[in-house]
Amino acid sequence: MMFPRFAKSLTAFAALALASTSALADDLTKATIAGWGPAISEITNILVEPDKGFFKAQGIDMGFVPGTGGGSAIVNMLSGAADVAFTDPSSLYQALDKGERLVAIYNIYPQNVFNVVSPVDRGIKSAADLKGKTVGVYSLNSGTRQNLLFLLHQVGLSEADVTLQVTGLLNFAPVIQGQVDATAATDTGLYVGKLKGLGEVNVINVADSLNVPSDMFVVTDAYYNANKPLLRRFLVAYRDSAAWMIAQPEEAAKLAIARAINGRDEAVNLDIIKIRNISAQSETTKAKGLGHFDLDLLQQGADAYLAHGLIKSKLDMSQVIKSDLIPE
Repeated sequence: MMFPRFAKSLTAFAALALASTSALADDLTKATIAGWGPAISEITNILVEPDKGFFKAQGIDMGFVPGTGGGSAIVNMLSGAADVAFTDPSSLYQALDKGERLVAIYNIYPQNVFNVVSPVDRGIKSAADLKGKTVGVYSLNSGTRQNLLFLLHQVGLSEADVTLQVTGLLNFAPVIQGQVDATAATDTGLYVGKLKGLGEVNVINVADSLNVPSDMFVVTDAYYNANKPLLRRFLVAYRDSAAWMIAQPEEAAKLAIARAINGRDEAVNLDIIKIRNISAQSETTKAKGLGHFDLDLLQQGADAYLAHGLIKSKLDMSQVIKSDLIPE
């Protein structure tokens, strides 16, 4: 039997503990990421926040909103569903071309990981060979579509010269089953496709034509100017999470089992994480640190998109790329 006085003290202690926990939660500032895709293993460094607390250590309650491509990440951010877009340069160029006032604050993956993959028996060895073919893309808002369009325009073709088919994320079944002639994908997507039975293929790597980054953190100009201290802490947290996944891929692969929707196989997680860790580094990041940009390269990308008719406006990327918040 519990004595009344003790029970009263215990109740009071529980109430105090609950209030303290609530106060601690209130001390954290919310910052939500609009993802280009769902919670998959290649972004394990973000998904393990409940385990590792990289953002909490910086006083941030990090949220994540899944998306269906880099374009959808920007839409989700502009709609107010998120604060920071995890998006690709192609989607950024398109949004800037439409008049959106955006800034890029962190170079997540400096290496271009996009590609177009086709079985060798389709005879597709270059972008010119895609004319008249059916090509899969993750979504119409994705970097797979935008990078495919770049390859097409580079050889004088356009979207009208191919038939696009939305296949969904990391889905190589249509190309394996012959429903499409080729599919626009990424390096990790190709790895998963091979695991699922994709045979000998020809791969057209977009990086061979234009090695702009695959993804960046992008915010509105207004949010950037109003929240610099928060964004500085946000980038420290993300940098720490990325550095951890590079240094501890095995631990990341284990945690991905519970955190990633495609993370059931630890060995597969490890391979995907290692592939993604490579794309997170470049000569620029090795010299300056994770997250830094190559401004000249991003300007070349914008100029190439203009030259090939993918955007209509001349973009000055020096006004868009902001490196002042990147951790030293």
